[in-house]
Parts: sequence; C-alpha cells; structure tokens
Amino acid sequence: MKSFIATGGWSPTLLATAWLVLGLPLLGESLSMGYKYGRPRNGFLYPPPKPKGVTLPPDQWFVQKLDHFNPTDTRTWSQRYFTNSSFYKPGGPVFFMIGGEGPANPIWMVEGAWIPYAERLNAYLISLEHRYYGKSHPTKDVSVENLVYLSSEQALADLATFTVAMKEKLGLKDNKWIAFGGSYPGSLAAWYRLKYPHLVHGSIASSAPIVAQIDFREYLEVVRDALATVSEACNTAIKEATRQIQLLMAHRVGWQNITKRFKLCDPLDATKKLDVSNLFATLAGYIEEVVQYNKDNRGFEGVKGVNITIETLCNIMMDGKKGPAVARYGEINDMFLALEGESCLDYTYDNMIKEFQATSWENNTEVGGRAWIYQTCTEFGFYQGSDSYKQPFGDEFPLEFYTQQCQDIFGPRISPEVLNAGVRRTNAMYGGHDLKVTRVVFPNGSIDPWHALGVTSNISDEATAIFIDGTAHCANMYPASTTDPPQLTQAREKIFSLLQKWLKD
Repeated sequence: MKSFIATGGWSPTLLATAWLVLGLPLLGESLSMGYKYGRPRNGFLYPPPKPKGVTLPPDQWFVQKLDHFNPTDTRTWSQRYFTNSSFYKPGGPVFFMIGGEGPANPIWMVEGAWIPYAERLNAYLISLEHRYYGKSHPTKDVSVENLVYLSSEQALADLATFTVAMKEKLGLKDNKWIAFGGSYPGSLAAWYRLKYPHLVHGSIASSAPIVAQIDFREYLEVVRDALATVSEACNTAIKEATRQIQLLMAHRVGWQNITKRFKLCDPLDATKKLDVSNLFATLAGYIEEVVQYNKDNRGFEGVKGVNITIETLCNIMMDGKKGPAVARYGEINDMFLALEGESCLDYTYDNMIKEFQATSWENNTEVGGRAWIYQTCTEFGFYQGSDSYKQPFGDEFPLEFYTQQCQDIFGPRISPEVLNAGVRRTNAMYGGHDLKVTRVVFPNGSIDPWHALGVTSNISDEATAIFIDGTAHCANMYPASTTDPPQLTQAREKIFSLLQKWLKD
C-alpha cells in the first residue's frame, strides 16, 4: 500500500512489504502464496466491475525520459496516464493521482472519496502510472541491469516532467495542482511537495510510510493490537496454534500432519528452514491482510472476501468447539484457499524465488512483484519479520529471511550493504521523521500497521495529521458508505476543509 494508489502501502515473504500500498487501490489478487511484503500476491484489489452507465477514460501515453539524471542519455519510453475533465471549470484545481506499485486503474477517475471533492471544487482529474508497473514499461525487461532506472527519485522526476508538460498541453499553467496518493504513492505525494513545491500546491498523503526502515517489526505489533480490539484471547489462540505447529515439526509424523492440515502442495520437510519460514510467514500473512484492510469499503472495486474481518478470523480462532488451535488456524488457511479456488498451498521457498527471478514483462504483470521487491531491496526495506516478542506469530520468519531474498532473487550485487546504504539514502533525501513540508495532510488509520512508519501527530500547522481511530489502510480514499464510522466521515470532511483552505492560499 496491495492500486495505482498503492496501495504501499507497503507483510511477509516475497510480495510481502504491497505495501507501501505500501499502495492502496490496486488490481488482481491470488492468495495461494499468501500475503507478501505488505501486498497480497497479485495486488491489493481485484479488477473492478465496470460501473453501470459510466464510460471509463481511455489509456493515454506520455513520452517520458528514461534517466532524468543523465543529460546525455536521450532514451525515452511511453508512460500511461488518464484524465477526466467532466467536473472541471476554468480556474478550478488539478487533482493529480500518483500511481504506485501496480497497474493504474481508470475506475479511480470516476470513483473514490476524491470525486465529491472534485465535483464541489470543479477539479480536473489526472492520474499517472508509476514507471515499471502496469503498462508503463521503460525497458525491454526487468533484469537487474534495467531495474537501475526504478527508484522513487526517478518516479518523482517523472511526476515533475509530466506536470510541466500537462500544464502546457492542457492549458493548466495557472491552476493549483493537488497531489493524491495512498500507501507508497502517499509517500510520493508528500515527497513531491517536498522536492517540487513550485509544481504542486498541496498533497493528500494517505497511509504514507515516510520512514525507510529495514526491520519493520512494529508491523506485527500493530496487528497484535488490532486483534486485541476483539479480544486478547484471539492473540492467545494464534500464539498457541503457532506453538502447536512448531511441536509438530519436531518429528516426521508431524510433518505429514501439517501437510494434510494446511493442504500443502508439496510434502513438508521441516529440515528445510527457508520452507518453514515461508510457511509461517504465509499463514501469518492471512491475518495481516485482513487487519490491514479491515472494513475498508473496497467492494466497489470488486474485491473478493471483503466481508472477512478481524472479527471473522478471531471468532474462528477463539472457537474451542472447532478443535485445537492448529485446526482453527488450518480453517483460516482453507477459507483463503477456497476464496481463490486453490486446491493447495504452494509454500516452498524455491518456487517463490524462481517466480521472482523471471525478468520478462509477461511474467511480471502482478501487482508489486519483482519490481516492488527491488525497491524494497534498494530503497525502503519495510520487512515485517517476526523478531519482535510482542506478537503472536512466533519467531520463524526473522529479518534475515527477507534480506536473504534480495540476493537470492537479484544476485550478489544486491547485497546487505546495498540495502543498508539505500535505506540511509532514502531517509537522507526525504528527511524521514524530520520531513519538512507545508500544505500536506497525513491521514492514517489506527488499525493499519503502516501508521507505525507514518505521521500520526502534526509536524506543524501546515503539515497536519489525521489519525482515524479504528480504520484501516487508506480507508479515507474509498467511496463513502452508510456503514462508515463517524470518525472516518469526519476525516474526509477535514480533508475537504484543508483543500478549500489551500486553494485560497
């Protein structure tokens, strides 16, 4: 955080950190491999149904520079974008939706919380797909040599170059541009205002992790706290299920029991430590995904399983009539496999790595796949390992499980030293917790684990936080619903008030 808002963003294993959905609203999803790097395996959201009576805007293409920081490199490529001018009146603002680690979805040009804002403020709507995601392919493939052009810094320069060109092309030079983004694109929205304040007048940075951090152990701690809002017995049951699985792994009969109970595609060999780590991370990932997107009104995009909530999972885990805790954990696994029509759980580490070693575009259509992992390995970290003792998922998928994947997927050049240097550079470029911006608002939900790396209290009078009790990742960006809690409705109203204020400045 799971969208072209990304959802960035951005839990465990290969596709684990989406997030920072990080990105918010993305497309497609298959739970057969679980929740990886903060992103469901194929994205935050499913391809949405076409709204009745509504024509979605067509793909448009912008000729973009490949390397903005090498003036002698004149190579270009085509970047996808969408526009909607149906609400616009001369003098109105430009609302600029920033793409993230997945395909840009044109439904966001006609749906979402920003649509009522656009109607009331007569805004021109534009969205730009992030390089290396969706249909925006800057290079012939995603080999390590070509991924060198994938970074948040290049993405921000894309935004700047595009903004300058669109101001000229669409006659919007004197209009005030407001950036919108959620999860990783929320971070980009804040950083765009930081780095290019002459181009963007203000930013809505929803669920934005502004700190790069390799060891994101706080993620599972927030998940624990979210489960405790139902009952601490829920955490106790998950902890007991984890303990029972570990006991079963002590002997071969137990391996067979686990293979059957969790419908593993390949028989478990508990001497293969990486397979064990991947299995535990995947099972924890089911819980993480539900917590991160709990009751977030994604249904308008056609998401399956939106009615599966924290309460759903905890009711299963706390129901002693369903057998021992490990059997209840297995029922949750069965539920997610059935949701996607999968007959078994592919948990093996080698299969996971092979999937993300593929460098062709044809093999990299999933949201947040190889490209997003590259960004975590070179810029952000965001690894939600099990190193904290303040969580119920055991200690079987520690930080090293994630950092090893960088080299196993991309080769020795993406070393721990590269990761450490990249995270330091990211925080040096953007400020981390010392971010200095004006006219930026940071909405975050208390249930969303990503708020632990975000802004939850005011930086200044001109950089304010909206901390929404009981809501999840990017909840403020979705269309309003009659079931929305009052604090979420109030948060959307506060964002609109800030937009009105900024546009008068």
